[in-house]
Amino acid sequence: MSRNGKPKLGQNFLVDPRAAERIVAALGDISNILVMEIGPGKGALTDVLAARAGHLIAIELDRMLATELRFKHARNPKVEILEGDVLRIDFRTVLDRSVGPLHDLRRERPSRARVVGNLPYYITSDILLRLFAFQEQFEVIVIMVQREVAERIAARPGTRDYGLLSATAQLYARVERLFTLPPGAFSPPPKVHSSVLRLALAPRFQELQIQPKEFIQFLKHAFAMKRKTLLNNLKKIYPEQHIRSALAEVGLSNDVRAEALPLEKSAAVFRRLSQG
Repeated sequence: MSRNGKPKLGQNFLVDPRAAERIVAALGDISNILVMEIGPGKGALTDVLAARAGHLIAIELDRMLATELRFKHARNPKVEILEGDVLRIDFRTVLDRSVGPLHDLRRERPSRARVVGNLPYYITSDILLRLFAFQEQFEVIVIMVQREVAERIAARPGTRDYGLLSATAQLYARVERLFTLPPGAFSPPPKVHSSVLRLALAPRFQELQIQPKEFIQFLKHAFAMKRKTLLNNLKKIYPEQHIRSALAEVGLSNDVRAEALPLEKSAAVFRRLSQG
């Protein structure tokens, strides 16, 4: 256990070699690509990536695991093992340079990196938001998460699972569910199934005519209480009459809920409230 009482990253290690091959294949041709792996653990994905990627940077929080991986891949100049917290690393510093050793500080910008990782369920949202904050650095993200979390990320508007995580992920990327792995693919086996998602970064800020930070704050309020209407959730930050007017202008009823709205409609309401 970690000091804050939560399980360490990579507590359930992937041990199915066929699953590792499928996950890496989901990244596409990476022979000339910089790949960043989050939480390599004991290296099931790392071993495959090391043989295929143009360059690999693996970020591991656990010092012992990082040391073991660094020793294992010491003779491969294409592999770097960084010990650190993915939620605190500045990806521009790590990735926005020419492919080479970390001490190579030439400012030549490489092509955008591709990301892969087995994310622990309790910080999946935090890691995704961190990656989205540096979205200009990344092209594709392939993640393995708890199946229920994957269903939320990929959920469509109007469905039970659609919420803040769905809307935020789909604001930044095209989300695709690939396949699901049973507990037996891991050691020790978790009590849940895990699903693999591919997120192709394609931010919709210009299309929706919004500023991402302000719009995400709006979405947080919109989804604050799932059983409440959008009108009631937004009354804490906007005058009620302004909300009613905005809803009417967009062609929505006053009893509509946030989970029923596609991003286009949510953005339309947001723009009108921002103007008001």
